[in-house]
Amino acid sequence: VQLVESGGGLVQAGASLRLSCAASGRAFSSYGMAWFRQAPGKEREFVAGINWDGGSTDYLDSVKGRFTISRDNAKNTVYLQMNSLKPEDAAVYYCAADLPADADYVEKTGSNYDYWGQGTQVTVSS
Repeated sequence: VQLVESGGGLVQAGASLRLSCAASGRAFSSYGMAWFRQAPGKEREFVAGINWDGGSTDYLDSVKGRFTISRDNAKNTVYLQMNSLKPEDAAVYYCAADLPADADYVEKTGSNYDYWGQGTQVTVSS
């Protein structure tokens, strides 16, 4: 599976962005998908995850109510809608995919993900 992120950019605080992650390869609908981010000098952190059919999602506490993860299996794409962006949301955002043993489980540990995109930069000015 190859993952390509897009949609990052420079925005002012309070604005919105929608990130997309396009996957190539077969069986996209079998994969759990997630977004992680890494800011300079900080560790990579889980932001949001979604199971194979969108029935299960999970979020980092600080983004709950502002970010929404979704997927379109017909388009092999996962999205991250980010609203009310804050300067502390600035980071490189990465898309990741895994094949979980439990299809309804949302994996939050990055090392358990099998595939990663190259990342897209999100910058939020105050």
